[in-house]
Amino acid sequence: MNAPVPSPVAAAPGNDPLRDPALYINRELSQLDFNFRVLAQAMDDQVPLLERLRFLCISCTNLDEFFEIRAAAVRHAQEFGLPPAPDGMSPQEILSAIHDRAAELVEQQYRCWNEVLRPALQDAGIGILSPSTWTARQRRWLRAYFRNEIMPVLSPLGLDPSHPFPKILNKSLNIVVVLKGTDAFGRAGHLALVRAPRSLPRIIQLPKSLGGTQNFVLLSAVLSTFVNELFPGMDVRGAYQFRVTRNSELVVDEEEVENLALALRDELVDRGYRPAVRLEIAHDCPRPIVQTLLQNFGLSENAAYRIDGSVNLNRVIQVYDLVQRPELKYPPMTPRVLKTSEGIFEAVAREDVLLHHPFDSFSTVLELIREAAVDPNVLAIKQTLYRTGKDSGIVEALIQAARNGKDVTVVVELRARFDEEANLGLADRLQDAGVQVVYGVVGYKTHAKMLLIVRREGRKLRRYVHLGTGNYHSGTARAYTDLSLITADPDIGNDVHQLFQQLSGLASKMKLECLLQSPFTLHAGLLQRIERETRLALDGKPGRIIAKMNALNEPQVIRALYAASQAGVQIDLIVRGACTLRPGVEGVSDNIRVRSIVGRFLEHSRVYWFGNNGAPELYCASADWLERNLLRRVETCFPILDSDLARRIYREVLQNYLDDNLNAWELQADGRYRKCVPQPGQPPHSAQQALLEAL
Repeated sequence: MNAPVPSPVAAAPGNDPLRDPALYINRELSQLDFNFRVLAQAMDDQVPLLERLRFLCISCTNLDEFFEIRAAAVRHAQEFGLPPAPDGMSPQEILSAIHDRAAELVEQQYRCWNEVLRPALQDAGIGILSPSTWTARQRRWLRAYFRNEIMPVLSPLGLDPSHPFPKILNKSLNIVVVLKGTDAFGRAGHLALVRAPRSLPRIIQLPKSLGGTQNFVLLSAVLSTFVNELFPGMDVRGAYQFRVTRNSELVVDEEEVENLALALRDELVDRGYRPAVRLEIAHDCPRPIVQTLLQNFGLSENAAYRIDGSVNLNRVIQVYDLVQRPELKYPPMTPRVLKTSEGIFEAVAREDVLLHHPFDSFSTVLELIREAAVDPNVLAIKQTLYRTGKDSGIVEALIQAARNGKDVTVVVELRARFDEEANLGLADRLQDAGVQVVYGVVGYKTHAKMLLIVRREGRKLRRYVHLGTGNYHSGTARAYTDLSLITADPDIGNDVHQLFQQLSGLASKMKLECLLQSPFTLHAGLLQRIERETRLALDGKPGRIIAKMNALNEPQVIRALYAASQAGVQIDLIVRGACTLRPGVEGVSDNIRVRSIVGRFLEHSRVYWFGNNGAPELYCASADWLERNLLRRVETCFPILDSDLARRIYREVLQNYLDDNLNAWELQADGRYRKCVPQPGQPPHSAQQALLEAL
């Protein structure tokens, strides 16, 4: 849904024209649009084939999460009668628009799969076989597989008064079966449910002896084909896949609970059975059955999505891992490793170290913590952990440091979405090793990425700091673009020390020398710097702002950017995902340009640059320009004080991405995104590829 381009608004007395809803794009619809850009990568024949499959699956997984979190939040707003969003849309209007836009996305996803990728994979010798294409030998083998490997773990459930509609787990694969006849007890058949246990593989690889070296079948196809064997003596009239998506946002009243960890453990037990928000159902399922399912899940008509294929299409991602065909994937990358003839502490003491992940290896950060764990001169280590991944080397190093007698404090954010269970286990492991574990601040997620190491050097103590835009997660450090700063600057070190004092103790608000922090100074600091560029432009001097982030929706920041644009400030925003600012509106935002980069790596770094009349300031941050990040989270925003490093970031992360004309999409005033292409005489440029070629 795209709103018409608004005209400049004449303010009524007492009204702020920059609050006009027509100047804002709906956040939920903007987030959905990002998934269309991801899906475009799957349709791009310049992208390696298996990578295109990966992009398709990413768009499907993203859509799942969108319904679990964003759509669920809108339904919550509707139920509680919350006011319209800044774009003026009511929750009911947003839900209706979500359905229309999501239905379009789903249709394109399955068209991409059925008409483009599946045939292309077949041509490349990788078959994801549908029942209509099975040979007789393949069918016999799959029937035997069903009887021996699948059927013993299934528990079909006939629906009758003694077997009411069961609870259906979030995003689980299910088959609704239409039956006719009577069973052994004389019960008349009508409907039955078959739930696929989570223990069953969703992708089945066929033996090479059955033709083709790389042929696969989806579990959903096997279940649908042989489901009649579960109901001997009954006539199976139809079998239809379905999947329900549920609200997955955990709700814990932190002010009321005595122990956040225990409260979250209780919530996690029920997460898979929270209120439903979406039903995916086979496209040929009879309408009365769809109505029955909607009624049981408490969903309205516009929550149902007809699917032309497997309802869990994202499971095809397993093929990417199972097929070892390097020519069908991106070429392998070997990231740069910090080269130093001295220890890492000596190197950082001499000069700040900047890492641009994944082009610079995350191993340097890991090595910093490992060295600190065994260095007899290191007295204390303090670190925040939001997401770490399984078998984290950082966690092992922190445990080793505690066992070596270091004073180790770790702020573990238990409410990191979808990582709550992992972080509870992580906290237990750390505490068992003698680490002091802190769960952050009541009511504020700790999203800051910071590490502080206190080291004795001669008669003095020196602080070494790592600050980053991404998580302490070695896996995402290979797939996301992020920035890391390692520094021994005393002012930054003192600021980070004070932040840890706030998080682990009950320290009052403190004045920091270098860092801006949410929820105290970052929001106001951004507004001040935007307004400074505005004043410069009004005084006839150049005003310039360039910022890169993942999402933008904070209304005050947007109004400040509009005012800056009206004053003549030239503003370039590189926003990967949702952006509710509407660029290019005459008289309001005609000096603002917004672009999104979608490529091999997920753009994740946050960088803010302000021209400041020839004395530019450059900051990196853990925060996007979202309400939650600026007002309801603990975030850090840190300056790059070394002028050479600041110029490097400007060149690699800002100008490089503004020059991209292959993977960039420009946001238009009508809310649509237009793919950038090289103009006549303009050489093609991919920002990520340029960084890869520089390795």
